[in-house]
Amino acid sequence: MELQHSIRKPVTCEGVGLHTGVPVTMRLLPAPPDHGVVFLVGPERVRVPVCPESLLNGHYATTIGVDGTQIQTVEHLLAAVRGLGIDNLLIELDGPELPAMDGSSAPFVSLLYAAGREAQVAVRPPALRVAESIRVGNEHRWLQILPGADFRISYTLDHEHPAVGVQVASFVPSERVFVEELAPARTYGFLKDLELLRQQGLALGGSLANAVVVGQERILNGALRFHDEFVRHKILDVIGDLALVGRPVLGHVVARNAGHALNHLLVRELVKTARRWEDAAPRRTSLHVEAPWQGATRRRPRVAAH
Repeated sequence: MELQHSIRKPVTCEGVGLHTGVPVTMRLLPAPPDHGVVFLVGPERVRVPVCPESLLNGHYATTIGVDGTQIQTVEHLLAAVRGLGIDNLLIELDGPELPAMDGSSAPFVSLLYAAGREAQVAVRPPALRVAESIRVGNEHRWLQILPGADFRISYTLDHEHPAVGVQVASFVPSERVFVEELAPARTYGFLKDLELLRQQGLALGGSLANAVVVGQERILNGALRFHDEFVRHKILDVIGDLALVGRPVLGHVVARNAGHALNHLLVRELVKTARRWEDAAPRRTSLHVEAPWQGATRRRPRVAAH
């Protein structure tokens, strides 16, 4: 039997939104049992719960919201919350986007550790145990979750840029593994895409301080934290996006060149299919959902060696 957890005391951080460029203050507060993770946004304190119904879009980041109120780039904080086993949390936010910090989950891990964790007199709901395979995407970009005894993510990233190349990694993200091996991995972007992104109102707060910036031939802001930091950050994003399921997941996620849009599609399919699993005996069949961009990929990725 596992107990629910919240934090012991409020903590605060400030920063600039990666995409909006807007300064923001964020405050994390304890929450009672069975409360879940909920954002309170703006002076109206609009409640935005972390759940599949709040998902809005995955265009370069995870955006959630309700009734016209939106919050961008929630995935790095949610990854830290899930990685540290926090069930109940209130997040006060005075802007439209979370602070980018250094582009990773590590500052949020430090913030949560500073707040402390506290077990609550309530039993944690059972994990969502994957009973059959679910696959979303197409032959070039896809994401799959398979039955498994624990939560594992195996990811293949294949990019033509020489600074990225083919990166393959697999982790069972226990708290130690999450904190040491995944949380420090930073988001990344390509200098050649910056002008177009800013024309779309994105990356307005991006800098060498909060993202790994890849130039024409090399990384522009020093050494990487890991030799495969890019794929580790992709795994971090998967953890943050799957936190929208609302409870721990037991299963093996296998991905190739996926992104937030596919992560969100998997969340929706997983939650929808789980309603049937929990009313029936487990079966190992397969479900495949085509991504909206099926067949639109122009370059066929190289096949990674495992």
